[in-house]
Amino acid sequence: MVRLPYRMAAASTRFVLAGALGAGLATADTSAAGETTSTSPGQGYPSRPIRIVIPSGAGGITDILGRVIAQKLTDSLGQQVVIDNRPGASGIVGSQIVSKAAPDGHTLLMVFPSHAVNPSLYANMPYDTVKAFAPVTLVSAVSTVLVVPVDLPARSVQELVALAKDRSFKINYGSVGRGSLGHLASELLRSMTGMNITHVSYKGSPQIMTALLSGEIQMYLIASAGTVMPHLKAGRLRALGVSATKRIPSLPDVAPIAETVPGYEARGWNGILAPAGTPRAIIDRLHKEIVLVVQSPEFSKQLAIEGAIPIGNSPAEFAGVIKADIEKWAKVVKEAGIRPE
Repeated sequence: MVRLPYRMAAASTRFVLAGALGAGLATADTSAAGETTSTSPGQGYPSRPIRIVIPSGAGGITDILGRVIAQKLTDSLGQQVVIDNRPGASGIVGSQIVSKAAPDGHTLLMVFPSHAVNPSLYANMPYDTVKAFAPVTLVSAVSTVLVVPVDLPARSVQELVALAKDRSFKINYGSVGRGSLGHLASELLRSMTGMNITHVSYKGSPQIMTALLSGEIQMYLIASAGTVMPHLKAGRLRALGVSATKRIPSLPDVAPIAETVPGYEARGWNGILAPAGTPRAIIDRLHKEIVLVVQSPEFSKQLAIEGAIPIGNSPAEFAGVIKADIEKWAKVVKEAGIRPE
């Protein structure tokens, strides 16, 4: 994606259209997030500027979407909402800041799938991924796209799998680092198909695209249709499949990988969290205002550029997505023997 890929990794529940994602998880327990039933603490909120911590650098999709949300919330809440980029340690640096913030709704966190992967990668997390935060809403979801150089002798997922099982043909794949969505999505595909593929880590998506176009690597599961679209149209790359369970609007002619590998799914997402203990009345207010932003034409347009879709589900549903992702990616991390770089 034109977004700078985030560390994560992503996904376990069904990647579906807004409102349906996590529907089966609507009864997920959110008491661990420290929500309360009192409405009085929400009176007069917000009383000062609100900070949204982005645990990644400026310019990526999380940062871009966060700034759209901040601008809209500034208008609707009547207080300045600012973005505070705090990259580092696969999102842990920024997340730790919010985990220790006052639970009054004036410090929020915008996360991506690495939030659910980190507990499996790092033995000594400085916070409890589930208990330290109160989910507000899942903002968006995005499918990864499996792309290969156009001269690779594979025109389908089935042919790529067969090629990768041929020991005489070496298949390297790129990612932005251990535990990233592209890394985990590729390892999940390997484990489900028996492909013989080798991971190569790069600093960012631009470097991976250069390596892919030059033939240094032979496949890439990228979490952004927008980044590869010019190369697909120019005939330099070929899209073999998407990791969503349904076709995505930006690539309607590309079938889900699951049609060839039943049960396969790997998707990215962005969502908003507050510190645990934030009053329910404040969570409800934030949820209402953020969902209005997510459903706006401007936000949907920005998402479409990246091949993503708006979600805006309930706090309970978002809690379910996080818990399910923690379980799913823990299995992949363990099986692949992935360790942090």
